[in-house]
Amino acid sequence: MTEFLLGAVAVVAALALFHIVFLRGPDLRSFDRATGERFGVGRGPSAGHQAVVTSLEGVSAALRQLPRQAQLGWLRRYMDTAFPVDHPACRIVPVDAGGVKAEWVLAPGADSRRRLLYIHGGAWIMGSPLSHRRLTVKFSEVANAAVLAIDYRLMPEHPRGAGIEDCRTAWRWMLDHGPDGAAPARALFVAGDSAGANLTLSLIAWVRDQGLRAPDAAVALSPATDGSLGSPSLKGNIPTDPMLGPMFRALARVPRWVLLWAAWARHRIRPCDPVVSPVFGNLAGLPPVLVQVSEAEMLFDDARRYVNKAAAAGSPVVLQSWSHMVHVWQLFHPDLPEGQEAFERIREFLRARG
Repeated sequence: MTEFLLGAVAVVAALALFHIVFLRGPDLRSFDRATGERFGVGRGPSAGHQAVVTSLEGVSAALRQLPRQAQLGWLRRYMDTAFPVDHPACRIVPVDAGGVKAEWVLAPGADSRRRLLYIHGGAWIMGSPLSHRRLTVKFSEVANAAVLAIDYRLMPEHPRGAGIEDCRTAWRWMLDHGPDGAAPARALFVAGDSAGANLTLSLIAWVRDQGLRAPDAAVALSPATDGSLGSPSLKGNIPTDPMLGPMFRALARVPRWVLLWAAWARHRIRPCDPVVSPVFGNLAGLPPVLVQVSEAEMLFDDARRYVNKAAAAGSPVVLQSWSHMVHVWQLFHPDLPEGQEAFERIREFLRARG
């Protein structure tokens, strides 16, 4: 019996060590300090923001009426139709970016020698160039650049690493190809939102390590940076996040260790691997990065920890945070003053660096 108990204790200790070191990763609490520029402090959200919240409540209500197996398909269709673009002068050019399905998006007068790779969000399971065209058109305008919006492979049809590889392939291709054919770029940028911002931050570290031409600047909107689910705001901001809160409230009740083991078993990638969790990587030697995030959203601490760690490593990174806003509020910029304000800051950042 003694030997059995000792063996059981040893197994539990080994599993606990595996969880802490192999799955959870280092403690990041030292990077929780306040930093960056804050917007909207002392003023309430605009009337446009309340309209956005109301529309999100309608989406949540519609999802609750559907069986679970039908929800992903419904969300994918909804995203592709929910954000129409009324910009007839904008040019859309479908393209094969080295084997990755994509489209060039060019606002009127955009300089095709200035190029921006855009990586859409959608929790790695939904979204497309069409669903995010409202953002890519605006990025083309504010960056004065041709935007390459990629249709990277999504889960669950494809493994997590497939989308990562598509981003890398598209970056290499964009170095020498523009909307008018093969030609070197004069300025290069990369941007993404949410899951796409995660892929953006993963990509710039990979570009550095490969010795490829680095982007002149990167923009990450509401990035997910920690796949080990260690950020305090993931639970603390559930009540104030009308987009992600309803979607992930049930998961927040599942013990963290269960979620991490399940993620590792499914993807065979450690949740704290910098490839999927950029905050755990080497953040020195990065290009200028602008991170925008809402202080009310679940990913607030993901963004803040990444910025503080990158700044400590000497990289030129800027955090801009807005109070009250929904996750990726920039998507609602035509009707949302705070979205217009955010894009003005993006314009200033990109024009100063490329």
